[in-house]
Amino acid sequence: MISKKTNKGVAALTVGAIGIVYGDIGTSPLYALKEVFSKENGGVELTQANVLGVVSLIIWGLTVIVSLKYVTLILRADNRGEGGIMALLALALESVKEHPRWTVALTMVGVVGASLFFGDGVITPAISVLSAVEGIELATPAFKSYVVPITVAIIIALYAIQNKGTSGLGRWFGPIMVLWFFALATMGVINIAQTPSVLRALNPIEGLAFLVRQGWPAFIALGAIVLAFTGAEALYADLGHFGHRPIRLAWFLIAFPALALNYLGQGAILISHPDALGNLFFQQLGAWSIYPLVVISTVATVIASQATISGTFSMTHEAISLGFLPRMNVIHTSTEEVGQVYIPFVNWVQLIAVLLAVIGFGSSTSLGAAYGIAVTGTMVITTILTFFVIRFGWKYNLAGCLLATGFFLVIDLVLFSANTLKIAHGGWFPLVVGAIIFVIMITWHRGLALAAQKLHDTAVPLENFIASLLLHPPARVDGTAVFIRRIADGVPQSLLHNLAHNKVLHKHNLFLTVHHLPVPRIPASERVKLIQMGNGCVQVDLDYGFKDVVNVPFALANANLTNISLAPLETSYFVARQTMVPGQAPTMAHWRKTLFATMYRNAGDTADYFELPTNRVIELGSQIVI
Repeated sequence: MISKKTNKGVAALTVGAIGIVYGDIGTSPLYALKEVFSKENGGVELTQANVLGVVSLIIWGLTVIVSLKYVTLILRADNRGEGGIMALLALALESVKEHPRWTVALTMVGVVGASLFFGDGVITPAISVLSAVEGIELATPAFKSYVVPITVAIIIALYAIQNKGTSGLGRWFGPIMVLWFFALATMGVINIAQTPSVLRALNPIEGLAFLVRQGWPAFIALGAIVLAFTGAEALYADLGHFGHRPIRLAWFLIAFPALALNYLGQGAILISHPDALGNLFFQQLGAWSIYPLVVISTVATVIASQATISGTFSMTHEAISLGFLPRMNVIHTSTEEVGQVYIPFVNWVQLIAVLLAVIGFGSSTSLGAAYGIAVTGTMVITTILTFFVIRFGWKYNLAGCLLATGFFLVIDLVLFSANTLKIAHGGWFPLVVGAIIFVIMITWHRGLALAAQKLHDTAVPLENFIASLLLHPPARVDGTAVFIRRIADGVPQSLLHNLAHNKVLHKHNLFLTVHHLPVPRIPASERVKLIQMGNGCVQVDLDYGFKDVVNVPFALANANLTNISLAPLETSYFVARQTMVPGQAPTMAHWRKTLFATMYRNAGDTADYFELPTNRVIELGSQIVI
């Protein structure tokens, strides 16, 4: 990925945004319009009037939903330059801190949105790559039985190289997607020139007339029309990598015109050659172009899938930092871009889910029925969270906030409602994925709160303990001990165990608490806070944002710890390894307590997460009954 903090100009960032931000929505022409008229999914009747109406709704949907809602409004709701559902949730919670009654509700809403994003992240690679590979059926029908195996092979290869990072390939994403959008626009212009009557679709009256004329079938068709808008959330999620201006320029100068022209061109083909519906995208230039289009569309869908996969890693990293997911092994794959991460567990779990979607549904048409509900659900939640940001964070008047977000919320709810009709036909799949993630996230968040409360209730104030301890001091040994504290007002369990077992206290003792704040990044100059407690004891508070890399030794090395040696062979890190035991208190359902205890037991190691030197870590166990 490309960082907006580098010296690259706006032009380079704009090209980069084309590759990363608009890969998903840029590959929607492969399947979106075809699915609206697909009889397999109960599509509307293929007539010229209906084609004009549907294309009109797509073009004006891109205008209203993407251009106005996301590019104009939502991009402004950034959290210190960062976007995405978790960043928006953190910003919304910060905005309502003076109105705590909204905290729980907004947290639940935001977690639902994040969960739906994970569900969407499973469908996107599956339908994108599958729809591209299906083009070979048109050239050689004998290849039909190989479509799914080829798709599976491509997807496995894509996930297998995730641990290498995308810094090498990333520089090619932008130019390749620029070529893709150029191809979309060119095909659109050629087909519009042959059937110029399709330009009537630019009139929004055509779309409104279609809705009025068709009624219920038109409402059902909205569930497929929304496929043209999937990926809109990505332009907000990738805000931190590119900034507002490159994302807006990339949309208005390249992506939007190319998409509009191609949908108009596909509409022109359906008007003049209705029999082309079966594999609409690959028939835009005739038989000679099928193989080139299969190749470039496959590459484009791999890029779109890569953006989705990277987005899932980024979302997971943010959720871990904000306390909504257990610690996992997070590998930073780039020394230049701190936001580029690889999470092995998420990678392989998502791969299994994507393969189940490809093999289970078997075609892009079947997957089209499963696609959309997670996307529209996330769109609804983004609008709701944005209302709280502009109302309580920006202090806009209530009428203006309701007007600004209410208009988009009505559209989002209509599209979401249309997609609920697809639940029985595949829409259940991303919802099941999202529901599993939701239960995991709220259980982990609640379990951490219960464990913290339990520790707080039994904690011994650190200041009093040190004062009493030094009245009858134990033997002091050379070196520095760093005790990781779970909470800021109690004696670390690891210190108590060390004194009980070893009967010694180090010459220098650092009591370290890591705070994850609801902001993307904390400047290094503001990261460390020191409180001198006397007798060689110092309280160290380290503040990190949800995008920051947590590296405790590095932060301590840059702290102003006068006369305290942090030499590797003279420093020991004491960590309490706590075991969660489900208790009988009615604080959470017993099965959720068991789930939390299981996740806690299998969570990533604290030492690894804090990047502590493994040969200098001492773990001391304890139990917490929740």
